[in-house]
Amino acid sequence: MIEVAGIALSDELLHRWVEWLAPERQPFYVTARQAAEWELPLSDEEPDRQLRDTYLSYAVDGRLRCSWLSESAFSAYPKKVRAGLVRAQVVHERGAVPTVRAWRGVLGDEIRGQADGHRFVWWKSLLRHPVDVLPRLVGEDLGVSRHREVPARVWRGAEELLPRAQELAGTFPDGSGPNCFGTVMAAAGIEGAESEWMQREPFDRWLDASATRGGRDGVPGTVLVWRAADRAVQHAAVTLGSGWVLHKPSQSWMTPRKVRTVAEVLRATRTAGWHLQRHTMHH
Repeated sequence: MIEVAGIALSDELLHRWVEWLAPERQPFYVTARQAAEWELPLSDEEPDRQLRDTYLSYAVDGRLRCSWLSESAFSAYPKKVRAGLVRAQVVHERGAVPTVRAWRGVLGDEIRGQADGHRFVWWKSLLRHPVDVLPRLVGEDLGVSRHREVPARVWRGAEELLPRAQELAGTFPDGSGPNCFGTVMAAAGIEGAESEWMQREPFDRWLDASATRGGRDGVPGTVLVWRAADRAVQHAAVTLGSGWVLHKPSQSWMTPRKVRTVAEVLRATRTAGWHLQRHTMHH
């Protein structure tokens, strides 16, 4: 069993990650002109939830067209077309188009010839040894989950308000969807919330019913809530006590339910236009 971001990962989940990072067919986003110039097949097929997060499809301009290509179909195009296609994904802000420089030491020179020598896309042929790639890919920007550093007395002190916090801390979801809102609610004992793509409205209703405005970071059960200028909730976390906090950075399959210090989460979540509120959970 390997570890990613300080969390044990089963072989089964590692296999699923390979499928989500490098499916048999992946979406390439192009303009109508690019599609015609490169003679690409077009499709209205939508990525599933996992691939949506792999390729950041939600951030891609909806006016673009989509071409689903297998590795063999992609490789059959002339290098000039492959290079243009990969560069277009960077321009169109599709995800999973890493730099050759960042991965050459792991993958060798074969990735240089895939496109323009500067960028490439993931195929299963590059993931023959996934333990060399996926822990780094998924864990490099997350920061290690520090759940093992939390003293037993802190877990005991949090148990009344957050009966499932220790159970959830240091775990990856089974796929995309489970998010920060569901993680906080599940830690507080809401059954099944850890598996849902929890929306803002049910989270706000739970918060109104379960907590009072105001709170302190050093005690268990303070819900940290970040809101945009329109008051829509953007992120949430919950304190465990003694400076520790539980949160899930996003709804992606790549992000775990992890423990960090309050200071670390406040730094990582600082975003222009967001403001932080604190809510104290009811005993």
